Amino acid sequence: MQIRKPFTAMLTALAASMLFAQGLMAADANSLKTTLTPFGAERAGNADGSIPAWDGGLTKADPNYKDGGKRSDPFASEKPLFSITAQNAAQYADKLSAGTLAMLKKYPDSYRLDVYPTHRTAAAPQGVYDATFANASSAKLVDGASGPSPSNAQGGIPFPLAQNGAEAIWNHLLRWRGAAWHTSFSQYLTTTDGKHVLTNDSRGDMQMPWYLPGGAEKDGVYWTIRLVNDGPPLRAGEAILGRENLDAEKAGAWTYLPGQRRVRRLPNACCDTPTPATAGVMSFDELYVFNGRIDRFDWKLVGKKELYIPYNSNRVLTPGAATDLLSEHHLNPDYVRWELHRVWVVEATLKDGKRHVLPKSTYYLDEDTWAAVLGERYDSKQQLAKVLWTTPIVAPDLPGVVTVTNGFYDLLSGAWFAGDLFAGKSEQYRIVQPYSESVFTPDALAGEGIR
Repeated sequence: MQIRKPFTAMLTALAASMLFAQGLMAADANSLKTTLTPFGAERAGNADGSIPAWDGGLTKADPNYKDGGKRSDPFASEKPLFSITAQNAAQYADKLSAGTLAMLKKYPDSYRLDVYPTHRTAAAPQGVYDATFANASSAKLVDGASGPSPSNAQGGIPFPLAQNGAEAIWNHLLRWRGAAWHTSFSQYLTTTDGKHVLTNDSRGDMQMPWYLPGGAEKDGVYWTIRLVNDGPPLRAGEAILGRENLDAEKAGAWTYLPGQRRVRRLPNACCDTPTPATAGVMSFDELYVFNGRIDRFDWKLVGKKELYIPYNSNRVLTPGAATDLLSEHHLNPDYVRWELHRVWVVEATLKDGKRHVLPKSTYYLDEDTWAAVLGERYDSKQQLAKVLWTTPIVAPDLPGVVTVTNGFYDLLSGAWFAGDLFAGKSEQYRIVQPYSESVFTPDALAGEGIR
């Protein structure tokens, strides 16, 4: 008897999901020192060698680099292996995200992927590895008023052997990107007709108490940010403060408006609320592909796949001006480096009874860092509405691979946004000693504003 193809496909999918689940259950903490990297990625390369084995990452800094200055591209001399365009996209479709395919289709004459050799540059200090190893045996998700959050973990990736989507997305939120750093950047909205509008010219201080001794254990605060706007003139002097907490009910954001000469706490600093950090262009949970509280969604860890993603894209730091990075409808492809990497695929579906303007999303988390590098958001009509992206750079002095320039493409309107553009800045991503806790308080915010 001939078995119908849909039934065969169902059996194949079921078998694949069972193997995926068995693989998750088989791993234990000791595998982080043998077959897996300290963060839980596969140490081995892939079958055809297009993804190499992980050998410790890139930890040797450019001897000419001075902390806080312009960062160089360690792979500047490399040439693309090939380019993916709308004309040959079908050949590579199995290794392209839905969002990437949509961009190739929408902008066939300008959007392209220059694919380079893959370098697994991800690294972290030994103390972060040690904490991650300890977390693998002790960390648990604990349900609370703001959804599940990590407990019995600190100072590293909380769930290097992630068993579900919620653990995976917490790994992204608590990813290694340094303990404290200072940045200078600009941000631009590009309108439907291709006009680039400066929304922010800012200085930022950021800190991850999660990676400081006893940090998040005290009050649950795991990420803090303070931004001061130097431009455009209409927004000069504005300041913004954010404090993300393991218990999202305790998170908060404040703004200082020089015209009012006072600090105001934002009433709903989460989810699909527009964030002042991007002049209201992006929502809070779209920063760096995904950010903030997770309790409005059900999270599903779909599995792992090979995907072309932006990676080691230090070239985005090198132009003389931020506008050099901006084409009419997307980032200038000349400056974006794409590589083949393994990613975890995570789906977020709006829970019954919850509200969000974009009820379904897919995120792609780099297996070596757990950073969400690409994402897609679907509207209530199940249309692919937004493509989220970031451009990870390698910072050997940290050491680590960190997500910097990020934004979205609105497939429905044609507008798009690029934030954290370091190009043209004499100071980019400066690693600093930990700040005093008082730096990230509303009182300090008022002191930074221009009266």
